[in-house]
Amino acid sequence: MNVSAWVWIVTLVALVAVLAVDLLIVGRRPHEPSMREAGSWVGFYVAFALLFGVGVWVTAGGTYAAEFYTGWLTEYSLSVDNLFVFVIIMARFAVPRRLQQKVLLIGIVLALLMRGAFIAAGAALIAQFSWVFYIFGAFLVYTAVTLVKQGENDEEDFKENVLIRWAKRALPISSSFGDGKMMMLSETGKRLFTPMLIVMIAIGTTDLIFALDSIPAIFGITKEPYLVFTANVFALMGLRQLYFLLGGLLERLVYLNLGLAFVLAFIGVKLFLEALHTNQLSFINGGDGVPWAPEIPIWLSLLVIIGTLGIATVASLMKSSRDRRKELADSKV
Repeated sequence: MNVSAWVWIVTLVALVAVLAVDLLIVGRRPHEPSMREAGSWVGFYVAFALLFGVGVWVTAGGTYAAEFYTGWLTEYSLSVDNLFVFVIIMARFAVPRRLQQKVLLIGIVLALLMRGAFIAAGAALIAQFSWVFYIFGAFLVYTAVTLVKQGENDEEDFKENVLIRWAKRALPISSSFGDGKMMMLSETGKRLFTPMLIVMIAIGTTDLIFALDSIPAIFGITKEPYLVFTANVFALMGLRQLYFLLGGLLERLVYLNLGLAFVLAFIGVKLFLEALHTNQLSFINGGDGVPWAPEIPIWLSLLVIIGTLGIATVASLMKSSRDRRKELADSKV
């Protein structure tokens, strides 16, 4: 896929413009969006991504469009999992509802910057060393095993790291969020950091961890840096509104981690098989590719991802419904 410099520039300008509108809305009027507002924005971003995929289809062909849609769906699913941790962070630090949009938007911008850096680094590594797919594949399988062991989402999913503990201990932190800025003046005129700084550190470090998972996953679907970048951007855009739209539904997706674990393990195996095809390691088949290793086509990857996430969602909602009925029945006894 040959993407010219002007296409990159136009894409970046358009995406930055959309994010700038989001920033202006939140900056001028911090508020908790209504279901209608959140649903409209989520629908807009999903339609935008689908339309972009059609554009890829028209200009570059169906294979690249399928890679974009598969990558976008995978990254979108991982981003929804990211929301679980955001919910826990918001509750842990008692972030006022009116400021949660601002926190989410800053978190999304940080995630975009981190993923952009990882995409550039990953593309450079892949161009020079094809064996890096072995590492990516092993890392995704390891992440999948970790998700299975982790089980259902709970407050143990987020633990304060060293940086957060240091900031809380070493910096003068106020007890109030104030107007949502990082610093405020106390009644005595002393400058204090607000808890918003701690929340930003928590969000930023969480974004870093999720970027480490998502970038190998998307490179397991497409090696085109343009598609990797745009799939990540479209997966993160609208995440703020999705947080408010889903609301309590996030707590009901109890099997999402298991579904994502299967998806990551599948992509990890796919990466390992591709690494065998392009093998350059001398201790594997004398440094030559392994022709008997099966190839997993992109259409099969798309079906597996859609099917797995669909089953995980339906099973989660069914279990949550059964649990609620059981709790209701027990309360009547």
